[in-house]
Amino acid sequence: MNAIVLTNRLNAAPAAPSEPVLSIAALHVRFGDVVAIENLSLTLRRGEFVSLLGPSGCGKSTLLKAVADLVKPSGGEIVRSDLNLRTGFMFQKPLLLPWRTTLDNVLLPTEIQRGGNAVDSAERQNALRMLDLVRLRDFSDAYPQQLSGGMQQRAALARALMCDPDVLLLDEPFGALDELTRDVLNEELIRIWQSKKTRLATVLMVTHSIPEAVTMSDRVIVLSSRPARIIEDVAVACPRPRAPEDADTAAIIRRVRAMVRSDR
Repeated sequence: MNAIVLTNRLNAAPAAPSEPVLSIAALHVRFGDVVAIENLSLTLRRGEFVSLLGPSGCGKSTLLKAVADLVKPSGGEIVRSDLNLRTGFMFQKPLLLPWRTTLDNVLLPTEIQRGGNAVDSAERQNALRMLDLVRLRDFSDAYPQQLSGGMQQRAALARALMCDPDVLLLDEPFGALDELTRDVLNEELIRIWQSKKTRLATVLMVTHSIPEAVTMSDRVIVLSSRPARIIEDVAVACPRPRAPEDADTAAIIRRVRAMVRSDR
């Protein structure tokens, strides 16, 4: 399932602007003899779009899963600014259930939260609102096999937004798509994040694409090869919308690429 509701208290108020929403301190994650993350500290603030960038297998996805409480740290701590902080998670693949329509796939996290009980009309309307947000409402009755890859990812994004998260965790959500579709969906994601039509304020995204990280993010966290440590926290102050060929953006892309290459 692409969307994980990580709090059961859905009436909480959004976090205050500009305050840290997540603080990671001296984080260690180990799997047997393999050290995946070592002494990593990072703070995410409300209103930020932050990308994690690093070599394959360096621990980016592990860090995301630790934030989502899907992986238990072996040391350090992850502190949320509010116990009621809502977090959504979107994996690399859409993983839509083939026997359910688009609308019913989007409603799945709500059904699970209700213990398998049927959803009410208000929740169905909310799911339709999420489909509107990702521009997929006309396909609410379609089945996954009737959707293109990009449309399936839109449905998965709508499902991740169903819990109305404060923080959205994205594990290479569009990495398997062709470049044109990926660019369109990246623009859609930024539009949704900036729209204020949900309570979504902070995004933490894993990517292997340097141009994607720089064009989308306020900060790019460059990680070392395993065990993951922060090489540099790169601020991206260029105005949006951005393109990789823009002079300032291109300069940051070159700088980040040099950092990644120097760690090989």
